Amino acid sequence: MISVFSDRIEILSRGTLAPAQTMEGFYQGESVPVNDKLSEIFLQLHISEKSGRGVPKITETYGKDAFSFRENSIVVTIPFNRIHAVGNKVGDMIGNKDKIIDTKKMLNARRQRIITEMSDNPNITIAELISILSISETAVENNLAFLRTNGYIERIGSKETGYWRVIE
Repeated sequence: MISVFSDRIEILSRGTLAPAQTMEGFYQGESVPVNDKLSEIFLQLHISEKSGRGVPKITETYGKDAFSFRENSIVVTIPFNRIHAVGNKVGDMIGNKDKIIDTKKMLNARRQRIITEMSDNPNITIAELISILSISETAVENNLAFLRTNGYIERIGSKETGYWRVIE
C-alpha cells in the first residue's frame, strides 16, 4: 500500500523479513524471498526482479531510518525534502549553504573495502571481489557502478587485460 502525505511517501509492505534473512543482508540488498515459489512465478512473469538494488539505493539516499519494521509489515518512508547529489564539475560537496556534506564520507564499509582492495591490487577481478566480500556478482557490479559514477574509480583498458585506477 502506498500513502502520500504533504511531506513524504510511505510504502507499506505486508509481511516481515524471511527467516533466513539478516538485517545486515537486508540493508546490503541480498534478496531472500519469504515465498520462493511465488518469487519464482513473479520473476518468470517479469513482475519483479531479483537484483537486490532497491534497499541499498534507498539506504544510500535516505539512510536506514527510512525503514520501519513493524510486527507484520515493513514501512519505507521517502521524504520529499531529498538531498540531490551534484556532479563532479561542482565538486564533492552536496547539500545547501546551511548543511554541506562531503560525499567521500558517504561511502559505506563495503565500498571502502572495494577501494582498498583495488588500491592493493589494481588487477583484481570481479570474481575475486565476490570471493573476498562474500556477496553476489550483482552486488559487486552495483557497487562498482556507484564507485565509477561518483568518480571514485575508473577502469583502464579492457575487461580482460585492463586494471582499476582509484581516483584520489
